[in-house]
Amino acid sequence: MNKFMEPELLAVISCSHVIKDQYPILLVSHDIDDGGWQFLCGKESHSEKDAIIIGLGEILEMDPTVNDIADLEIGFIARRKLRSGKWTIEKSQY
Repeated sequence: MNKFMEPELLAVISCSHVIKDQYPILLVSHDIDDGGWQFLCGKESHSEKDAIIIGLGEILEMDPTVNDIADLEIGFIARRKLRSGKWTIEKSQY
């Protein structure tokens, strides 16, 4: 089920840790510059080589709990400590 306003075919950014290593999604960013979405593992830093383009629908299949923040405003990020944890919303510093 997709609660996002965007279609499931929307290209989003994730990291290799989530896609290849099956880390949980602990950080979601709704970017202020282009309105794009990033679904990341929450590690402190990533390089460009860690970035993977994937469909929003594939993210939702991997972790339907990201639907809980489908209404995240542009320019904000959501964090949690565990996959089953509660999301904390804050304004992006970038």
